[in-house]
Amino acid sequence: MMTAAAATTAVAPLGLFNSRVAAAGQCDTTSFRVAGFGPLKPTLPVNTSELADVPGARNGGDLRGIPLLSLPPDFQYRAISIRGHLMSDGNLVPGDHDGMGCFRAGRDHSVLVRNHELDIGEREAGSNLGCLTANGKRYDSFTGAGAGLGGAGTTTVVLDHIGRVVEDFVSLGGTVRNCAGGPTPWRSWISCEETFSTPAVDARTTEKHGYNFEVPSQLREAVDPIPLVAMGRMNHEAISVDGRTGYVYETEDRKDSAYYRFVPKQTPTRFGHLQRGGDLYAMVIEQKQRSNCNGRPLPTARFRGTRLVDTRGTGRGAGRSMLPFLGQRLAVRWVKLDDVDPDRDTLRYEAHAKGAAVFWRGEGAWYHGGKHYWVCRGAGDAAEGQVWCYDPRSETVSLIVESTDENLLDGPDNLTVARDRTIYICEDGSKGRKRKQNFSQRVVGVDTKGGLFDFAQNIIPGDLNEFTGACFSPNGRFMFVNNQGIGITFAIWRSNRRRILLNRG
Repeated sequence: MMTAAAATTAVAPLGLFNSRVAAAGQCDTTSFRVAGFGPLKPTLPVNTSELADVPGARNGGDLRGIPLLSLPPDFQYRAISIRGHLMSDGNLVPGDHDGMGCFRAGRDHSVLVRNHELDIGEREAGSNLGCLTANGKRYDSFTGAGAGLGGAGTTTVVLDHIGRVVEDFVSLGGTVRNCAGGPTPWRSWISCEETFSTPAVDARTTEKHGYNFEVPSQLREAVDPIPLVAMGRMNHEAISVDGRTGYVYETEDRKDSAYYRFVPKQTPTRFGHLQRGGDLYAMVIEQKQRSNCNGRPLPTARFRGTRLVDTRGTGRGAGRSMLPFLGQRLAVRWVKLDDVDPDRDTLRYEAHAKGAAVFWRGEGAWYHGGKHYWVCRGAGDAAEGQVWCYDPRSETVSLIVESTDENLLDGPDNLTVARDRTIYICEDGSKGRKRKQNFSQRVVGVDTKGGLFDFAQNIIPGDLNEFTGACFSPNGRFMFVNNQGIGITFAIWRSNRRRILLNRG
């Protein structure tokens, strides 16, 4: 582990809610690691004897007796819901496990709703059926691609109190590239399409794509898929729902993306309320603000004929760095968008024309403690990624993480927040092209003082694929996270049965 004094080549968060200012008036950009839960070590899954058939894995799919994760001391895990295995509804577990949320189900059970980032007819573990629903409810029949394809969507996985699968089935089908999403306070999952397909440009489709869909976690069959058109048609990534207002905040996976707020017509309290529509807005960062560290103005650029704040960092073409603003609260306002269901991928163009700030590839998002967190993968001066935090009570936004060294944080993507406010980030970076020792992706923690630590690492033989879908069980005892490439969900817990808390427990 690096010490605070030694880690001078990368920038970590300078505290999540305030920045540090050096006496000389310069920003303190010293990075640091913390011990976290301790050094990682290769760990066998508790159900290793059940892993004789893992399609796509080395050794003919036999992973028995092979560590799949490196974890801190006193942590265990179970490998569940594996791509290509048979589910309760008679379908095979689809591949490309992605964003995920966990919900309470009765006294002793919990429910995972999990995205699958599949293209139409994509072949995974010998099957191209994808998220084929048992009850026939699909958003798109994909008649141009051949009969009987499910495309992307979600699966629902019911678990017992020790993380074993009780029931699993496809719960949303007929969509395309469902990447991330987010949970709602009323126990549903919003699944987001990361695509802009139409029948005019993709003959395999019969419907317009690029929407969000709501999936009730308690429903025991596939949902009737209704696109939430008023939330915008774009290359969606993730959402977070404000527990106080019911507003939905949305990220967009584009190199010149905006950050959006959906204000429902009716304050949502149950499944279906979001279908009643609402208004969509984009975030504007006020330009006349200067760094508390060195007095520099915010970086700006001209987009769509309008000058706006450019947060992407010098590594992504911005004229100035955002690092002098690390941890600083920046005032924002919101502009209303009119053409929320455009025929072309132009929603962000309207946002920029009205002054909305530009972000580099908005990715995972999460709501916790009255604040909204989201990731910009590959943003920053070194193109290693940023994490942002929006506070609706003060109408401010803060850059709380910018990595300049992949050994600290390599391409942040999905994220979640624990009860103690520790952020856990799934990496989807360069897969170790520059990393000296750790050549596979990790789950990286960020504590409340800004220290970074490794929580988990993928060590499946021959696999360097990203982690996705990190989330916690309602009681805080389990972290669930996916390996997307092999298609495995992991249930991780502390062997002393305490919650996964860094600062307490």
